[in-house]
Amino acid sequence: MSVIGRLHRVGLALTRRIEELYAESGLSEPEFDLMATLRRSGPPYERAAGELAEHTMVTTGGLTKRVDRLVARGLLERTTGTDDARRRMVRLTPSGFGVIDRAYAAHMANERYLVDLLSPTDASRLEAILRRWQSALATD
Repeated sequence: MSVIGRLHRVGLALTRRIEELYAESGLSEPEFDLMATLRRSGPPYERAAGELAEHTMVTTGGLTKRVDRLVARGLLERTTGTDDARRRMVRLTPSGFGVIDRAYAAHMANERYLVDLLSPTDASRLEAILRRWQSALATD
């Protein structure tokens, strides 16, 4: 219980700090994930809706709701594919690009801060332990 309980509490504390940071940018965690996926895709910062659903691991219905909220806020836009007008694309707007760039920079600084609460040796050991544990759980 001590390992799982502590791991659970640490996970909740990390999630809370990460979500608070996203909220400062006006984003939820799923919205950040969606916009970061588009940002990582490179110019023109767009993907087909189906690809976004796969990359963000949500249903197409869940994705549609997130996209609708971000379109209403002017952070995303829907377009049609250049090679197929039936293909629906989702793209960052210039405003959305700015929001996700600032949010991503803050997120990376926050992650660095959180990891730096550990010594470099402890962080390295923990990463190796978690990698092995994750691998063992994946085989069950």
